[in-house]
Amino acid sequence: MAIAITNPKTQSRNTLAFGLCMLCYLLGGTVATLISVNLPVAIPELLGKTPTADELGKIGAYLNASFIFGWMFGGLTLGVVSDKVGRIKTLAFSAGIYGLFTLMTVFVGNWESLLVYRFFTGLGVGGVLLLTTVYISEIWDTDTRPVALGILAVSFPIGIVLTGGLNVIFNSWRQSFWLGIIPILLSFIILSFLPESSSWQSEDGNKNQHKESIFSETNGPKLLIGSLIFGAVLIGLWAIFSWLPTWVQSLLISTSSDGQKERGLIMMLLGIGGIVGGMISGLLIKKLGSSNTLILTFSGCFLACLLLFTTNAHFSPIIYLETALLSLFFGISQGSLSSYIPALFSTTIRATATGFCFNIGRFFTATAVFFVGSLVTAFGGIGNALLAFSITFLIALTVVYFSKENKV
Repeated sequence: MAIAITNPKTQSRNTLAFGLCMLCYLLGGTVATLISVNLPVAIPELLGKTPTADELGKIGAYLNASFIFGWMFGGLTLGVVSDKVGRIKTLAFSAGIYGLFTLMTVFVGNWESLLVYRFFTGLGVGGVLLLTTVYISEIWDTDTRPVALGILAVSFPIGIVLTGGLNVIFNSWRQSFWLGIIPILLSFIILSFLPESSSWQSEDGNKNQHKESIFSETNGPKLLIGSLIFGAVLIGLWAIFSWLPTWVQSLLISTSSDGQKERGLIMMLLGIGGIVGGMISGLLIKKLGSSNTLILTFSGCFLACLLLFTTNAHFSPIIYLETALLSLFFGISQGSLSSYIPALFSTTIRATATGFCFNIGRFFTATAVFFVGSLVTAFGGIGNALLAFSITFLIALTVVYFSKENKV
C-alpha cells in the first residue's frame, strides 16, 4: 500500500502502530464471537444438564445482550476518556480489560458469572474498535486513509475466521479462551512503544480556547445521521452473527452430524467474506463515492438475507456460498462506515462523537438481539426471526439516501 510519508522513521512508526491496532481489532472479532459459536456446548456444561430450546435461547440472548451492553458502554465512555487523557493510554487499557476477562472465562463455573465476564469483555472490545479507528485516522496519510481504515476493519472478520478455526481445532470450548493472554501482552506493548497522536496533542493544548459540543447546531445532525446508519446496520449484523450458528444447528436436527464442523465453517466463511469486503471497501469509496457504496452495500445485505433465510429448510452446501455472499456485504459496510463516520467530525471531538455514533445504537442492538430468542416461536423459527431483523438494512439505506452528509 502506498504511504505518502517522507520521513522513514515516521513511516516505520506508523506501520508498527497499524500492525498493533490491527491485532487488537482482530482479536476483538474473535472474543466477540467465541461464545456464539460455542453456545450449544458451553451452556449444557455450565447448567449441568441439557437445556430445552427455550432455555438455550434465553441464556444465549442474555449472554449476547450483556456483551453488546458492555460494548456500548465501553465505546461511549472510553471515547470520552481518550479525548481527555489520550488515545494510547485508553487503547492500552481497552485491550488489557478484554484480554483479562476473556482469560477468566477459561475458569468460569456458571453462566451467571459468564454474563459478567462478557459485559467487561464487550467493554474492552468497544473501546478497542473505536480507538484503533480514531487513532489510525489521525496518524495516517489523507490520500490512503480510506484504504487503511478499510483494511483495519477487515481485522474483525479475520478474528471471526479465527473463531471458526479454534472451534474446529479444540475439543473443549474452554481451551480457546486462553487467547485472552495475547491482548493483555499487546496492551503493555502499545503503552511502551506507540507514540501519542500528534493531532490529539495539538488539539489538547488548545482545548480551553476551542470548546466544541457534539450536540451543537453543526454537529447534531451529523451525530443523528451517523447513529441511525450505524445503529441500524449493527442491529441486523449482530443478530445474524450471534444466531446464525444456532440456526445452522437447527437445520441439522434430522441428521447424524453434531454440528461442530458446520458451525465452525460458517463462522470462518462469515469472516472470510468480511475480509474481502473490508479490503475492497476503500477502493469502492474512491470509485463510487460514500453514498453509492453504502447504498449498494445495504441493498446487498438485505437481498442476501432474503436468499439465505427463505430458500433453506434443511442444511445443504449451498448455505456456505450464501453465507459468504452475505458476509461480503457485511465487510464492505463495516469498512465503509469506519471511514465515513470519523470524517464527519473535527479532531477535538472525533473520538467522543464517533464513539457516540458507533455505540448509542448498541443499546437497541442488545435489546433487539435479546428478543431474537423470544421471537423464534412467534415468527415460526430462527430463520424467520433473523429475516425480520434484516429490515434494518433497508432503514440504513433510506437514511443514507436522504442524508445531506452522504458526500463525505
